[in-house]
Amino acid sequence: GTYEDYYAAHPPSCSKYDADVTGCCTGLLLPVIPYEHTWGKNLRAVLYILGLAWCFLGVAVISDTFMAGIETITESTRQVKRTRTLPDGTEVLDDAGLPIIDTVDEKIWNAAVANLSLMALASSTPEILLSIIETCGAGFYAGDLGPGTVV
Repeated sequence: GTYEDYYAAHPPSCSKYDADVTGCCTGLLLPVIPYEHTWGKNLRAVLYILGLAWCFLGVAVISDTFMAGIETITESTRQVKRTRTLPDGTEVLDDAGLPIIDTVDEKIWNAAVANLSLMALASSTPEILLSIIETCGAGFYAGDLGPGTVV
């Protein structure tokens, strides 16, 4: 038989059904392929798990790249000239009576501040993504969660 015959005998078990347009249950992101709900649950489960693993792999690659960038930024240094001092704070003088000036490398960025900023961003990522998905799914109008979810 045809798909229409199958749907007449086996309607999908979800609240949103639009047979005229897609022939399947409609959602914001899933199902990706029309008539996907006619496939076996085990096949769909395996495909969704593989898709989820692929997404996690993408997040891992992006996170590694981001962390490499953070490390590059926090390891950058600049040269600073300082007068040489003794442990008691007195300046060390050369034979002419002038202070000895040393050039030292000094880190520009504080690694602790960079890591704390990264941690703050990472901990709020789920709320940010929920808000973005809801806003896109609601035709770019604020939904029940609203943009205040991030705050």
